[in-house]
Amino acid sequence: MRIDVLTLFPELFAPFFHTSILGKAHERGLVAMHAVNFRDFSANKHQIVDDYPYGGGGGMVLKPEPIFAAVESLLPNREAPQPEASGEEPQTAGSRPRVILMCPQGERYSQAKAEELAQAEHLIFICGHYEGYDERIRENLVTDEISIGDYVLTGGEIPAMAVIDSVVRLLPGVLGNERSAVTDSYSTGLLEYPHYTRPPEFRGWKVPDVLLSGHHENIERWRRRQSLYRTWQRRPDLIDEQSLTLEERKWLGEFERERAEEV
Repeated sequence: MRIDVLTLFPELFAPFFHTSILGKAHERGLVAMHAVNFRDFSANKHQIVDDYPYGGGGGMVLKPEPIFAAVESLLPNREAPQPEASGEEPQTAGSRPRVILMCPQGERYSQAKAEELAQAEHLIFICGHYEGYDERIRENLVTDEISIGDYVLTGGEIPAMAVIDSVVRLLPGVLGNERSAVTDSYSTGLLEYPHYTRPPEFRGWKVPDVLLSGHHENIERWRRRQSLYRTWQRRPDLIDEQSLTLEERKWLGEFERERAEEV
């Protein structure tokens, strides 16, 4: 995979690209990551990339020219990608790059979106730092608009890093244990079950006996129940989207009865 980030602060990404799991993936050639200063593509001698909004209002707006020029410089055929029409199938590996606008108006990010983006060969992120983007960027250049939550940050760099980290770890060979990404919270649709390691007892707190039993079927059943219980406690909205077995529905009934007895 190739990842390019358009930003006014490329120095923020150097340590991010070369540290920990992402750094190892970069070194092993599993992903190529680059930060591009789109100020370098300004046609203005002062490298201005923003201007006052037409119609008045507070703040500055990112101009379309440097953003389009920066994106087009990253494409082999030097042609701007066209945004996907409504209802069109998502991009798959081997097709045009995904041009991703980080903005609070975008689709709320999810694990499912991370898995979708991990299938692409080339991702281009656009990080803004002003009041907004010229609408022609959204309409004619961008394929995806993403928000990492219902709050506003000073720029798109931190959100872009969060998305990149969640995507790269899904690429084959990046994680030492390929099963890790499969069992993470949200990957199964539920929150992840509790984890324990040595020692078996710490300050009087013991590891559940089932995890020490060596009985793999019972361990998997315990983990699934714990995963369901944790989701029921913390994110019950996720359960509505699941196809539960009869046993799992029975567990939900037990959780409800236990809660009623506590009250």
